[in-house]
Amino acid sequence: MLNRLQESDIKLLRVFYAVASCNGFTAAEPVLRMQRPNISAAIKKLEERLDLVLCHRGRGGFQMTKEGEVVFQETKRIFNAFDNFVFNLKSLHDDYSGHITLVMMAGLPLSMHLAVSKAVKSTMKKFDDIHVNIQTRLYNEVEHVALSGECHLVISTYDMVKPESVTFHPVGVTCHGRLYCSPTHPLAKYRDVEALPQDVDLSEYPAIGISGLSSANYIEDDQRLSVQTFSDSFEAALSAIMTGEYIGLLPDYIAKEQGASLGLVPIANGSLFKFDHDLFVMNGKNTRLNPVLRHCIKELTYFISESQK
Repeated sequence: MLNRLQESDIKLLRVFYAVASCNGFTAAEPVLRMQRPNISAAIKKLEERLDLVLCHRGRGGFQMTKEGEVVFQETKRIFNAFDNFVFNLKSLHDDYSGHITLVMMAGLPLSMHLAVSKAVKSTMKKFDDIHVNIQTRLYNEVEHVALSGECHLVISTYDMVKPESVTFHPVGVTCHGRLYCSPTHPLAKYRDVEALPQDVDLSEYPAIGISGLSSANYIEDDQRLSVQTFSDSFEAALSAIMTGEYIGLLPDYIAKEQGASLGLVPIANGSLFKFDHDLFVMNGKNTRLNPVLRHCIKELTYFISESQK
């Protein structure tokens, strides 16, 4: 079993990372510039070093094991942090080249993804030798990745008390949301009313919450949602809501882009449990905001703001 990483282990992990990212040995060949037998030998050697089976390969195709998935996620963290270290080190010498890691909160609307692509293109055009690694994280992970050194910038809504260890750059965009249910839920009959009858108690209906979302979102005047279970993303919450068993909070863009065709119902004409979550570009206080990152933040702010007009 591996007790200490050696340089040879780093090389083997890079092979495994490429194979896992490409979802197969053959697809990883041009990325690694290695032939399949050599890739297979490297993976086998890494499995021996870790004393773990990382993946299955055969007629059924490439498939990672549970252990392999854990190793893949941890390897991603290591290489993200290492790339960021190299980038920051170069910037101390006014060498603005290398990889930027940009993390987006999972579930942001397509318009914001397109705006991010424009901002990234602008940044790469201005700084010739910059490459941008765009990843997604769940809502309850965005603060951690901003602090951990795994990435340079995070794009996310944020409704908790802002920690002093994170710098927040307002984008000027607010994501609105409210309380929804499926068309088969008993509360769906109140779609078109402005207020629920006084004898309707929302706490009698199971609700689904979002991991990491402030509990203040589930309280409104004398009504309180009865959160019985949690999802790790708004898309997963939508799936739970559409079972007809739960009510839940969703951003309006989720309801518009995905819920409209499903008949998703805004309870009481959308007047209940309204929320407004501001969007930010975030970075940990230890991230050195060199000219590349400052330009990227400026472009992200501009293009995302423009996309919502």
